[in-house]
Amino acid sequence: MTLIKSISGIRGTIGGHTGDTLNPLDIVKFTTAYATFIKGKKIVVGRDGRISGPMVRDVVCGTLVGMGYEVIDIGLATTPTTELAVRWHKADGGIIITASHNPTQWNALKLLNSEGEFLTAADGAEVLAIAEKEDFDYAPVEKLGRVIKDDTMNQQHIQSVLDLRLVDVEAIKARQFRVCADTINSVGGIILPDLFKALGVDFEILNSECTGQFAHNPEPLEKNLQGIMDKMRHGGFDLGIVVDPDVDRLAFICEDGKMFGEEYTLVSVADYVLENSQLSTLNSQLSTVSNLSSTRALRDVTEKHGGKYTAAAVGEVNVTTKMKEVGAVIGGEGNGGVIYPESHYGRDALVGIGLFLSSLAQKGLKASELRKTFPDYQIAKNRIDLTPETDVDAILVKVKEMFAADPEAAVNDIDGVKIDFPTKWVHLRKSNTEPIIRVYSEAQTMDEADALGKQLMQVVYDMQ
Repeated sequence: MTLIKSISGIRGTIGGHTGDTLNPLDIVKFTTAYATFIKGKKIVVGRDGRISGPMVRDVVCGTLVGMGYEVIDIGLATTPTTELAVRWHKADGGIIITASHNPTQWNALKLLNSEGEFLTAADGAEVLAIAEKEDFDYAPVEKLGRVIKDDTMNQQHIQSVLDLRLVDVEAIKARQFRVCADTINSVGGIILPDLFKALGVDFEILNSECTGQFAHNPEPLEKNLQGIMDKMRHGGFDLGIVVDPDVDRLAFICEDGKMFGEEYTLVSVADYVLENSQLSTLNSQLSTVSNLSSTRALRDVTEKHGGKYTAAAVGEVNVTTKMKEVGAVIGGEGNGGVIYPESHYGRDALVGIGLFLSSLAQKGLKASELRKTFPDYQIAKNRIDLTPETDVDAILVKVKEMFAADPEAAVNDIDGVKIDFPTKWVHLRKSNTEPIIRVYSEAQTMDEADALGKQLMQVVYDMQ
């Protein structure tokens, strides 16, 4: 497996030949390049529960000390906790050691700026260029840095959620929810029990031990969640809650054991925030943002409240950039990523849980009843495998030109090509790491969505 380098950091599997995977030499090189780019004095480091986490942390922290940095090691922590810790410590940046929803053999370095947000494309490209040159300067012995441990960030994160104006702690406590959560044997098993206790929620945690031995495929998709879905059908719970290993993605399961729909995590939270937006002084404009591959239901819900929806290119930094540009009150990604600016500009499952439970409590609804209040769409996900020499960009240009004159189609090319029809859409994006085109399509039934995707796939095949 080749080491994957991108503007957001580096990612790979642990073990193997030098240069083939994420090894200590690469970790030193890219940590040094990042520290060189930051030109600061203090960096926060946090990690998820992966087996390789302690090794990667030791290499990262040792390298930063060698660069003369004060390292704030917050230990086992979620991605949003680490992002917030950068701000709270007034640090110059942060490194999150996590491969997010990837399997246990993977790990990665995710790089943050002084706001606790992911680097921009330009900044990430500069880090990669510095790493490529390997022209590094380390600190003299008398100016070596140091590592300071801080185990208070989880509690501070929880308190920040409780302090949010739209998290109705008293209503949640009064509802006396009983929830079941699957924390995949990572850091969610450490922080979610304390969040539930603070909210007065009775809970049971599945896969609660932070061992890094993931109990199932860690991506929070229905096909991977049969265990908690079965538990929900017979356990008498009000809500099922699923997070990924670094707790930035969030999926809900209804009281009857059926998926709420990962795409609808953001939709439901946005609906609650929008209808209570007069309580927020963050921004008077009712505006939302999600990426181009997310459900149209967010647009529908936004317009229902008299607001304006804007689409961004895929990628968290693209979504947050667009949110700042339009002054969005809520935004995120359809993969269960809720970004609530009143807290911070990062996907945060804890914030999503607080807002979702507040909505359920205030409305007096069951999760399945709440789900029925939203427009119902289905997304089909397909892919087109291509040869390495295929000119993917030329293909996407041809697709755009084919539909540009269609009065029924609105074409968006800020990230691949998305074609919006009155009752459905299809989005084609090239992969940055392999010769494929991802084809996402949405309609009111799965059959219709899949048919639309297959139609566009045939268009591409006919071009070759």
